[in-house]
Amino acid sequence: MDPIRFEYGVVFLLDQRLLPVEVKYMECKSWQEVAAGIRDMVVRGAPAIGASAAFGMALAAKQWSSVDSERFFAGLEEAAKGLKATRPTAVNLAWAVERMLNVARTQRGVAPREIADILDAEARRIAQEDIAVNKKIGDFGAGLINDKARILTHCNAGALATVGYGTALGVIRRAVAHGKEVHVFADETRPYLQGARLTAWELHRDEIPVTVIADNMAGFLMKQGKIDVVIVGADRIAANGDVANKIGTYSVAVLAAAHNIPFYVAAPYSTFDLAIKSGEQIPIEERCETEITHFAGRRIAPEGIGCYNPSFDVTPANLITAIITEFGVIEKPDEERVRQFFAEAGHEA
Repeated sequence: MDPIRFEYGVVFLLDQRLLPVEVKYMECKSWQEVAAGIRDMVVRGAPAIGASAAFGMALAAKQWSSVDSERFFAGLEEAAKGLKATRPTAVNLAWAVERMLNVARTQRGVAPREIADILDAEARRIAQEDIAVNKKIGDFGAGLINDKARILTHCNAGALATVGYGTALGVIRRAVAHGKEVHVFADETRPYLQGARLTAWELHRDEIPVTVIADNMAGFLMKQGKIDVVIVGADRIAANGDVANKIGTYSVAVLAAAHNIPFYVAAPYSTFDLAIKSGEQIPIEERCETEITHFAGRRIAPEGIGCYNPSFDVTPANLITAIITEFGVIEKPDEERVRQFFAEAGHEA
């Protein structure tokens, strides 16, 4: 499964709005088209939009490669600003764009055409690293999953949300690869139905048993003893371990705590924003009201009503059993543990 491809100077984004009914790619020949694909949810998931933005920067470099150095760098800055503005919550997006900019800045004095080639290679490197990182996360997380585990997940943190393997679903895939039997319960994840449409599609393709449930059924299943562990992805993690993820994650975490069920978050280092102290500083994206008032293009709510559609919520660290990263597992995360963990991994804030 290739959610993102970069071939012959064109970015191909698997249009996740059409899944599971249709598999179709959107062709992007400019950074503006990549930005539109990110903004309009053609591609989604923090690592995936980060990689897509990196490829968008590569396209911008190619677009401006025939001008003088000053105009070239002005064009890159314009693209960076436009790409970062598409979705404000997921920090991987800004991380990838800044990484591309920093690589370009180290090459000042080099011909723009050569810098464009360097950025092309850097974008490909970011994509390749993502798959390797996800597999490391999966290996660390697989040890936390017992045989016969019944796992609840929310939204989609699989291959479709990354460059091709997955964070939360990567843990599940690795557990299965290690010979463990699991059964996954996928919250439908209103209003965009990433669980019902995407997570279920991925797992079914991999022949991993999956059952879709409505978002408001999770607590009932927990009370019945049908959930052993919860594992989700993340879009931004603050220095104290607070986690921003798809709206509804906080509710699942509260339910898990009430039923003494482990609640795990799987995310790479690039999802951590150690510059902010807590989740209160994470910007929460609000999306179009039609995602709630309409379904399959038809209005399902009365005309003239109010509508509030935050795309993410923040789960406080005290509800999180552990965060699984490519460097290992941060148990009972708080600011001291998070900073010490990454300092020991060679990534001091």
